Amino acid sequence: MDRKEKAAKVLGILEKEFPDARSALEYKNPLELLISTILSAQATDKLVNKVTQSLFKKYRTAKDYAASALSDLEGDISSINFYRNKARNIKACCGKLVELYGGDVPATLDGLTALPGVGRKTANIVLGNAFGKDALAVDTHVKRVSQRLGLTSADDPDKIEADLTSIIPPKRWTKATHLLILHGRKTCKAVNPDCDNCPIQAYSVYFKEVYSKKKK
Repeated sequence: MDRKEKAAKVLGILEKEFPDARSALEYKNPLELLISTILSAQATDKLVNKVTQSLFKKYRTAKDYAASALSDLEGDISSINFYRNKARNIKACCGKLVELYGGDVPATLDGLTALPGVGRKTANIVLGNAFGKDALAVDTHVKRVSQRLGLTSADDPDKIEADLTSIIPPKRWTKATHLLILHGRKTCKAVNPDCDNCPIQAYSVYFKEVYSKKKK
């Protein structure tokens, strides 16, 4: 079985496992998703959603963030990891949005990745979910699951993205992101993965070459 066929089989199984797969971040527009995704780095979606409940009421436009005092913005997100760095990135990012796009979030990969604090992962999440474009985002879960399945041997997220987008049809990229993330959170965890109850066990290189040998 080649990697393209394996990816199709895996996604088909995971779609049955997670029929309502979507982003866990709560947002109403592209700007809110952009801010939430910046905040979500090394932080849980649950915590981000808790913080943005009040944050999105206080800051409604990119201009609001850009014009804010950095100390105020830091205070508003202080319960999140690396809040000082994230506050600087959000303020700088929104300043660029106002300067270059009149406060609107660009719907292109190049436009998004040119913004401070926005890498390919964040850009692809925004493109796929806020704009409905074909985009595959590589976070730690997507990286771990795709490596364990043998869908990629790369370690660099950009190379992993290239590997996955070469074997998964574009129309499935956004959904594939959600499916791999959910599987990584529920079953294919970084520590103590639940391999015995894994629905895609038969396609896992990790199960055959690592987990099974450990149990012997």
